[in-house]
Amino acid sequence: MKINSPLEAYKFLPGTNCGQCGETSCMAFASHLIDRSLKATDCTPLVTEEKYKKKHGELEALLAPEIREVVIGVGEKAVTIGGDDVLHRHKLTFFNKTAFAYDVWDTMDESEMVERVNKIQDFKKFYVGDFLTLDMIAVRSVSDDPAKFAAAVKKVMETTDFPMVLCSFNPEVLRAGLEVAAEKRPLLYAANKDNWQDVAALAQEFNVPVTVFAPNDLDMLKSMAKTFSENGIEDVVLDPGTFPTGKGLRTTFQNFLKIRRAGINGDRDIAFPIMAVPLTAWLAHDDDVSASYWETVVASVFTIKYGDIMILHSIEPYAQLPQVHIRDTIYTDPRKPVTVDPGVYEVGSPTADSPLLVTTNFALTYYTVESDLSSNGINCYLTAIDTDGIGVEAAVAGGQLTAAKIKKGLEEAGFDMSKLNNNVIVLPGLAARLQGDVEDETGSAVMIGPADSGRLPGWMEQNWPPKK
Repeated sequence: MKINSPLEAYKFLPGTNCGQCGETSCMAFASHLIDRSLKATDCTPLVTEEKYKKKHGELEALLAPEIREVVIGVGEKAVTIGGDDVLHRHKLTFFNKTAFAYDVWDTMDESEMVERVNKIQDFKKFYVGDFLTLDMIAVRSVSDDPAKFAAAVKKVMETTDFPMVLCSFNPEVLRAGLEVAAEKRPLLYAANKDNWQDVAALAQEFNVPVTVFAPNDLDMLKSMAKTFSENGIEDVVLDPGTFPTGKGLRTTFQNFLKIRRAGINGDRDIAFPIMAVPLTAWLAHDDDVSASYWETVVASVFTIKYGDIMILHSIEPYAQLPQVHIRDTIYTDPRKPVTVDPGVYEVGSPTADSPLLVTTNFALTYYTVESDLSSNGINCYLTAIDTDGIGVEAAVAGGQLTAAKIKKGLEEAGFDMSKLNNNVIVLPGLAARLQGDVEDETGSAVMIGPADSGRLPGWMEQNWPPKK
């Protein structure tokens, strides 16, 4: 039975509040066990003292996710997939973002391959305070030549430290790639009904994760996964086949649902991460635009519904941006608003004649306002008030944004209003009712800006500098 609350986890802890884990109490530590920000091994007495050995083992077992976690790669760029406990994100959250692996192939010109790998590893898009990036390289054997494949794998390793997927149904080709890259712990793709014994032997010999592939045959998929697991190969990824069009896409969707539902409901034989291959859209469409479009559609569908890792092809921005944005949205923890640190930030190069604007520390609000200001060349001070990550209108209504909090935010940021020649605070339009209270609390004049930060440039033209 799973542990789902801090109180349940607390029963297995020493209860001494020793603080060796960095938390003030065992109950605080237990809450971090539930949200997975800490592990049971972070409790020193639990690990080192013999009397807690049994509890430690029981706790580890009860905290283990329903879907097995599989690590691909080594070092800082290693990717962890799987690890979910729920079918629906709103019940808890989804852990471990879907890993995006973009392909190269062993018949490419070397310079072309290096250029493509660099584009994949250099991709990044700034969004709500963070950079959205890609994760992996899938090296495909098109030649079916072990020597050519090994050379391609070696060149990829020389170019990037991204984890790799080695793609071939020929065990000799996979062996050639592994002899070059085994220390990087790549994912093998794939074992099927014809080669599974040879591929299983490779996974055991080189101690690497492996994909089992049985297109639209869930019984075969489960049988292979169970066989691998019984033979000590537990880092398994399931590929039930990705059919990108029509009834095939519906069937693929249903297969993903069946696999994940069975895993979450306790069927350990199939409780493994699932691979989707949106790249198959390129086999179903003749022109690049249609193929890219449907690849993105398929990737979006299975980012939402249980795809833990994907192999993709198009590196055009119009294909990649929707993929990384929907992934970021789905894997944002719904229990925790995305926030920025409270404080007073400089936008551009503010002076003593620049305005001081107020917003909340909800990241989407803050970065929207900051972007509207900076993109229009408005030099100012922008204050993010700690509202527990709630937007302006809701924070005003709920009492998270008040005059007292604005005063406290300025004081804690060490911002002295006397450095401004105008001594004016600009509130967002949705916080207009706080005007009188803020003036009383701070002793500063208060102006009411627009409700929409996109209108700030026009508002500034008409209202700044303020009249004496």
